[in-house]
Amino acid sequence: MTVTPLNTTKSQEIFTAAQTLMPGGVSSPVRAFKSVGGQPIVFDRVKGAYIWDVDGNQYIDYVGTWGPAICGHAHPDVIKALHESLDKGTSFGAPCAQENILADMVINAVPSIEMVRFVNSGTEACMSVLRLMRAFTGREKIIKFEGCYHGHADMFLVKAGSGVATLGLPDSPGV
Repeated sequence: MTVTPLNTTKSQEIFTAAQTLMPGGVSSPVRAFKSVGGQPIVFDRVKGAYIWDVDGNQYIDYVGTWGPAICGHAHPDVIKALHESLDKGTSFGAPCAQENILADMVINAVPSIEMVRFVNSGTEACMSVLRLMRAFTGREKIIKFEGCYHGHADMFLVKAGSGVATLGLPDSPGV
């Protein structure tokens, strides 16, 4: 069986240009695929369970946007709801009624949850939980899983990585 290598010429051109604009050429090191011996692939579009790069290669998206694409990409019901929401505005920077609706849905879906706090990223969620737990317990030390990613704050990046692929070593100085 012969395996034909993928043509990723456009991805490489875009990544080369990105390296002059962003440190490492990406907004997050995991997107460069360096920790698993890969090269960055620049993606162009997504639909359902599939994702296409700028060179026209089609992939099955096993990553699912790192979690939030549980309905697949561009699901018609999600697109419709997004359009309805976007027609009202893109960002308020203040409370809105939809927060109550979502909070109620989360609380009703998980009976042990009494209240929720919405944040913008997984990093912010981890930082908020850490702050809450340190205040509640009075403890200063934390425990984290070595070789695992818990967010992009310095305290979480110590001994982060892809397990055996990086041996838990940070891939940049300053951590």
